[in-house]
Amino acid sequence: MAVVIETTIGDFTVDLYIDERPQTTRNFLKLCKLKYYNWNLFHSVQSNFIAQTGDPTGTGKSGESVYGIVLGEKARYYEAEQIPKIKHSRIGLLSMVNCGNDMLGSQFFITLGSELQSLDTEHCVFGEITEGLEIILKFNETLCDGDHRPYQDIWISHTVILEDPFDDPLGFVIPDRSPEPTKEVLMSDRIGAHEVLDDTAGMSMEEVTEIEKDKEAKARATLLEIVGDIPDAEIAPPENVLFVCKLNPVTNDDDLEIIFSRFGKIVGCEVIRDHQTGDSLQYAFIEFADRKSCEEAYFKMDNVLIDDRRIHVDFSQSVAKMRWRGKGKGIQHFDERSQAKKRDENSRDKRKEDRMHDEHYEEGKYDKRRDKRRKEERQDRSGHRRRDQSEERSERRSKRGENDDRRRNRSEDRSERRHKRDENGVRRRDRSEDRSERRSRKNEDRDRRRDRSEDKSDRRSRKDQHSDREHRRRDNDGKRPTEDEDDARYGERSHKHKKKR
Repeated sequence: MAVVIETTIGDFTVDLYIDERPQTTRNFLKLCKLKYYNWNLFHSVQSNFIAQTGDPTGTGKSGESVYGIVLGEKARYYEAEQIPKIKHSRIGLLSMVNCGNDMLGSQFFITLGSELQSLDTEHCVFGEITEGLEIILKFNETLCDGDHRPYQDIWISHTVILEDPFDDPLGFVIPDRSPEPTKEVLMSDRIGAHEVLDDTAGMSMEEVTEIEKDKEAKARATLLEIVGDIPDAEIAPPENVLFVCKLNPVTNDDDLEIIFSRFGKIVGCEVIRDHQTGDSLQYAFIEFADRKSCEEAYFKMDNVLIDDRRIHVDFSQSVAKMRWRGKGKGIQHFDERSQAKKRDENSRDKRKEDRMHDEHYEEGKYDKRRDKRRKEERQDRSGHRRRDQSEERSERRSKRGENDDRRRNRSEDRSERRHKRDENGVRRRDRSEDRSERRSRKNEDRDRRRDRSEDKSDRRSRKDQHSDREHRRRDNDGKRPTEDEDDARYGERSHKHKKKR
């Protein structure tokens, strides 16, 4: 059984647990049927936790069940269902708010996070959102005050019941139409639900462009932090380092250091070269001891001719020589040359150890047992790591399998619903076809009766005509003289003729 809830930020569909929570789902469906939740405010939204509504006053201290509406104040709340236990384990679950002593009314909330174990023993889960989860995730982006109330109002505008398997209680009156918004809704002191927020109102085009550039820069910095190119998105490049480009390939570090040293003390000057060939890449970094000297060099050395080339000078945007120590520990600056020296020293120490190892082995002082023990320890460590990795992979596979099963179950439920709808449509179609066939048969029977009646009337008319002919013939036979009469008439005529002669 499903209900569509329409809100000011979007619509989502809820599937109710009819079998597990019959009383709670009946209460919810009947309240939706009464349009009780229309214009209810989401009065408490806590990011990655819950979004609560169901109170017509919008305070979170009111609301009553359908039994209270029908039977009166004594039946305002009803007892919560505890068995079977359903946990608040994922996003998009609907749960009734416990009003105290395991009594429920009309208020409910939607989970915005997963594994909310603190809610399991107190509140009653009665449904889940199957369509429109992207709308629910918008609650996590809502700005709220200290009481967790959104600065911009979010309302339930309408509820649509797709199917209701429960009978209406006695005294249940369904309203003719949806209620109008109350004065509290229209006169809210918060930002209106349909009010468009424009942060750039009253700003010039230059200010808007600058804000957009800042946003793009922050987005790029965040992306670089995710990739690992910079230690932190908020990190800023050093202010005492200059970037010099368009150099002549023959220009080296010493030349640049001598030229730029007239502006102040130089800590480091390096022309960047190719790792394999050692050729200059025609750009360099110059680090000054203080910021003032760096700024003076920036203003005076741009577009200066060095070794027959016009150079370009800018402040460095590179953070390659900066490393993030950790949260609260700050940033560490390091020099690549010092690190190269450390690497050389480490390699030298390693060579010395290898030589010592070879000497000991040649002299017979090398302990084979110690080497064997170390190998076993390494194998054990690698074995533990492999086991941990395999366990993590199995856990991921099991989670993926569970997610696939959930998706499969949801898709099967949807397909079953569609199949039922199709079956109902086919039944209706078959009924309509049967009715049309019956009508056609009735019309054919009427036509046959009409044809039979016409045939009977034709036969009767033929019989009447035949009988009329017979009567006429009989009448004519009765008027004709007999042979004796004809002979007598003929004799009289002949006698009269003789007398005349």
